[in-house]
Amino acid sequence: MPQQKPRTTLADRIYNTIFSRIANGDYPPEHKLPSETALSVELGISRPVLREALERLRQEGLVHSRQGAGNFVAAHKQGPIGYGRIETIADIQRCYEFRLTIEPKAAALAAERHDSTAMSELTRTLELMRAATGSMLHREDADFSFHVAVAQAANNFFFEATLRALHENISVGMKMHGQTLLRDGQASLERVLEEHGRIHDAIKDRDPETARVEMYKHIEHSRSRLFGGVLVEMAK
Repeated sequence: MPQQKPRTTLADRIYNTIFSRIANGDYPPEHKLPSETALSVELGISRPVLREALERLRQEGLVHSRQGAGNFVAAHKQGPIGYGRIETIADIQRCYEFRLTIEPKAAALAAERHDSTAMSELTRTLELMRAATGSMLHREDADFSFHVAVAQAANNFFFEATLRALHENISVGMKMHGQTLLRDGQASLERVLEEHGRIHDAIKDRDPETARVEMYKHIEHSRSRLFGGVLVEMAK
């Protein structure tokens, strides 16, 4: 009889979220974490759940407490994940190329592993995009949050940490893509919303292959809309 996989708890998810913020430099060494009250409100959890996640981080030497002062990120020698800045059109295309290798896999895993909390967050970000589309707007922040929510649902913090480390790089492409959509009109905005909706529904339906394919198609279509199907020669 196959062994049942251990269930991911809410404390595990909060641990992964804070770990990712530390790994990608959002919370740098010796940085004071937000108060337990502020973090619990931001993350939508109870303080006992937050404390369980923080205790695990303390045990692993990533966080330490100072009596009367709060929780701080421990000093560490290894720097956060980081990528060079976008400087050329080829760099934007390289970023899309890299995303095509990791985000479809994250979507497939999200379909297999998501829980109700992760699904609620994914739905929330999709609704932000829906509201923006209805107002003839493109919100890069909501778009990026959707992709991060997919990575979080995959229950492998390396996906989320990588996306967050790529935030500035991805945002350059998303901003340019948004400008293209606004220039092309409402129908283009709605088409992109539909692409995100298909990813969302495949994950919700626990259909990993469809989730993988829809994520791949979405990123590829975004690249094609931005560059008109013309790619820079990057052999050298």
